[in-house]
Amino acid sequence: MKAMSETLVVNEIYLSLQGESTFAGMPCVFVRLTACNLRCSYCDTAYAFTEGQKMTLADILARIRQLAAPFGPGQTLSGPPKNLAAAGRLPLVELTGGEPLLQKNCLPLMNALCEEGFTVLVETSGALDIGPVDPRVHRIMDLKCPSSGESKRNRWENLRHLKTSDEIKFVIGTLEDYQWAKEKIARHGLAGICPLLFSWVWPLLAHQQDKSLREAPAGQTPISGRELAEKIIADALPVRFQLQMHKSIWPPDQRGV
Repeated sequence: MKAMSETLVVNEIYLSLQGESTFAGMPCVFVRLTACNLRCSYCDTAYAFTEGQKMTLADILARIRQLAAPFGPGQTLSGPPKNLAAAGRLPLVELTGGEPLLQKNCLPLMNALCEEGFTVLVETSGALDIGPVDPRVHRIMDLKCPSSGESKRNRWENLRHLKTSDEIKFVIGTLEDYQWAKEKIARHGLAGICPLLFSWVWPLLAHQQDKSLREAPAGQTPISGRELAEKIIADALPVRFQLQMHKSIWPPDQRGV
């Protein structure tokens, strides 16, 4: 393992509730890393493209332990015996961004967190190799749909690395996204690999529309959250519909939640 003096560029570290994935609603320490190699049309964290400061792995771990301290080392996640969330200590720890895998020192950080008994998640765009990630980490991997403007960046080789404890997320803002995701699920047999998430695109506020973001392809048909839910039901898709829970609790542009 690399020395704890190694550094990462960190945008923010905070304690909140997990707003997405099969772990939604659970207390979670978020480590948001700086920089991303994509510019998805709907990105709501453009501030993480460049904002951040260097921190040593030791300092990051110390901050995580501080935020996790009220839960105590003996408290574990609750759930049915076969629920993957049933193992590991509270709170969860998630590395997100930006794109956390752009910084190679995220790998020893995740390894150290696993060694300490945390349930560790990583949110990744799917454009980078997920193979080197510690197998104890739950990888929540996007497959970028057409309206993102970045669907050509999907790294399809990543599918062979996925385990049942991982998750695939499709962010869906248009009817074309839905049809695309439906076709990919069938073509690649994704329902037999790991849980599948359909996440509705929460519209950006005016000040969140960073100039560097790609424009969604012209001619696509927007889909509402209700329409997306109803299509999932009508087509009997084996997916989990999700909203970004934290945006229903706090203002949708609030940081640190």
